Amino acid sequence: MSEEKAFQMDFGKIYGLLLNKAVKKGRTKAEVDQVISWLTGYDEKEIEDSRAAAVCYGGFFLKAPQPNPARLLVTGAICGVRVEEIENTIMRDKLTDELEKGRPMEKILRK
Repeated sequence: MSEEKAFQMDFGKIYGLLLNKAVKKGRTKAEVDQVISWLTGYDEKEIEDSRAAAVCYGGFFLKAPQPNPARLLVTGAICGVRVEEIENTIMRDKLTDELEKGRPMEKILRK
């Protein structure tokens, strides 16, 4: 899928998919929200409002109130592509993958 198509997708739909996958792996909605909040600076209410308002995925990240500078420290691979090599930081969200794989929150949030 091209970046443009991914950016146009509804954030609420993607959030729902991420949440379902995380819950199936034994994680909670609070943990998903914590990861998204750490990444973007949105609080839980703002995440929920964006979900309900049909905000596009790209817009959600581009309008993030306080993107965490430590997000650039995230390494690894998504679909065989090294995240460190992805220029567009919006497409570098590997944190939810780490959550779904059972990694401890302290490591996910780079504490």
